[in-house]
Amino acid sequence: MSSQDIAPPPQDSPFRTEPIARDEAPQFVLPLVVRIERSDPPARTDALETAARAVLAILSDPRSRDDGEWAEAIRDWQDARIRKVVRRARGAEWRRAESLPGITVTGKSAEVRVFPPVPLDGWPKDLARLQVSGTDLDDPEEPTEADTTAPVLWMSPEVTMTAGKAMAQAGHGAQLAWWELSDEERTAWRDADFPLSVRTAAPARWRELTTSGLPVVRDAGFTEIAPSDTVVAEGHHRVGPLPHPPRT
Repeated sequence: MSSQDIAPPPQDSPFRTEPIARDEAPQFVLPLVVRIERSDPPARTDALETAARAVLAILSDPRSRDDGEWAEAIRDWQDARIRKVVRRARGAEWRRAESLPGITVTGKSAEVRVFPPVPLDGWPKDLARLQVSGTDLDDPEEPTEADTTAPVLWMSPEVTMTAGKAMAQAGHGAQLAWWELSDEERTAWRDADFPLSVRTAAPARWRELTTSGLPVVRDAGFTEIAPSDTVVAEGHHRVGPLPHPPRT
């Protein structure tokens, strides 16, 4: 098992709000870029779900494991606080972003490209010039009920976030769910194309979720919001049967 497959110890979680040992390591960030064209922006919930799947796509990619070309960057990133930043692009900006090494994940209406982690002050120029602001998205229709046969990432009803910030938080939740799984469960989820739902919990349900022992994202409060619980990952073992018997 490679080092990025090992969940961080609970006492040193990269999502804790107080100073931790991980703060002493060089800090990296996982860049994500969402395509937002003026005439046809994606739906908010689909953008959140697509961002979560993009994070899972890079974590599971062979280039991120063992001696893969992205493996060292993934290890350095996960040895420090787990930071993700979502920027927006359109037109030529998006085409330039697509020319850089990464993975594009497409949802129903959203396109999100994820890139190998970079130092906080070492963004590629074609990504550094993209805007973080302007990611306010809406759902033209009320999202359907979450599919509880697959993992559900429950967003806090108590915290208001832009779509870009919420996309990063959904990515955190997906990553916590990934850390909870065995190799066989990860294989099943990947082979099924990472089915998941992102929904906002009702207030009473949110209180239950945050005290249930499920994985919780506790945002450190570096950007946009105060330190808060933002996402609970539920049903991370609901990844379906393995397509083939596990190898022994």
